[in-house]
Amino acid sequence: MRSVTSISILLRASSSRCWPSGSGKSTLLNILGGLDVPTSGEARWRDHNLVGAADAELTRYRREHVGFVFQFYNLIPSLTVLENVALVNEIAERPLDPREVLFSMVGLQGRLDHFPSQLSRGEQQRVTVTRAIVRSPDVLLCDEPTGALDYEAGKVVLAAIARANERLGTTTIIITHNAAIAGMADRVLRLGGGRIVGEELNARRLSPDEVQW
Repeated sequence: MRSVTSISILLRASSSRCWPSGSGKSTLLNILGGLDVPTSGEARWRDHNLVGAADAELTRYRREHVGFVFQFYNLIPSLTVLENVALVNEIAERPLDPREVLFSMVGLQGRLDHFPSQLSRGEQQRVTVTRAIVRSPDVLLCDEPTGALDYEAGKVVLAAIARANERLGTTTIIITHNAAIAGMADRVLRLGGGRIVGEELNARRLSPDEVQW
């Protein structure tokens, strides 16, 4: 049984509700995802030592355990929604049915044959979320998943991420400037100057519908 934990990694620089860049949030996410290697310290996922691991080991770790959602969608423009999602199943250890995920988790059942250029930004980000979770990852790493979206589209994307967390038991880490999203987390970490400067546990997680900003 995989643990179900949603973590927001945030920076409190002032009393502002919007927290600035430069704290090390994305660097930490890249280390946890095996994209970057730290110069010192320890970073582990189960039997994977992410510090000093060879490129082949990190590639296996990413392929078998990690799903990524970035602020920019990186969809292949010549492929349809369904084709963009199904493509990653060729390297997945335990893939889910792309149609089922597009239908039940992200609500894109009417867009399967559309190309990225025919979608709104929010719809494109939902395709990106689907592409990450269709691999049934142990860890879902989200770097500013709502940063380029308006309020309504952002809420829909957060709902899709929350459903993946709940239904698949995927440990989810969300990096965001948006302090309101912290209410969705079990655990909130605040970063400043490359260090964790604060930690909170939420007694009750907010649903995406309850998050306001």
